[in-house]
Amino acid sequence: MPILFAHFTFFIIFAFVMTQKQHQIIISIASNENQEANVQAARVQLTQLLSEVHFTSAIWTEPINSIRQEPYLNQLCKATTAFGMNLLNEVLKETEKRLGRTHNEDGIVTIDLDLLQYDNEQFHLKDWSRNYVKDLIKEL
Repeated sequence: MPILFAHFTFFIIFAFVMTQKQHQIIISIASNENQEANVQAARVQLTQLLSEVHFTSAIWTEPINSIRQEPYLNQLCKATTAFGMNLLNEVLKETEKRLGRTHNEDGIVTIDLDLLQYDNEQFHLKDWSRNYVKDLIKEL
C-alpha cells in the first residue's frame, strides 16, 4: 500500500506542476572535458526535465580565464518549464553534479549549465556579450 500511495502522490505533484504557468528559459551548456559526451548527456537530462526543448548547434570556443587550455564545446537550449527560477537553478546545479561536475581548482568543467534567461530576466550578463552566445542565440 505505501508504494501505491507514493506513486499516487508523485502523479498528483507532477500534474500540479505541469498545470502551472510555463516560463520561457534559455540555458547555456558548456564543457571542456570529454566535451561531446558530456554535452550530449546534458541534452538528455534537459530534455527529460523541460518542455518544448530546442537546442542550437554546438560550437567550439577557446577558454576564457581558465587554467586549462582545452577548448569548450558550447550550446544553447531554449525551453519552457513550470519550475520557479530558484528551483530551476537548484535542479540545474544538481544535474551538473549528477553528470560529474565538481567545483575544484583544476579548471576541469565536466558540464556547466547556466540559466541565461528566465522569462524576460537575463542573467550571466557577461556571457550575453560573448560571440558564441551572440551567434547561437540567432538559432533560437
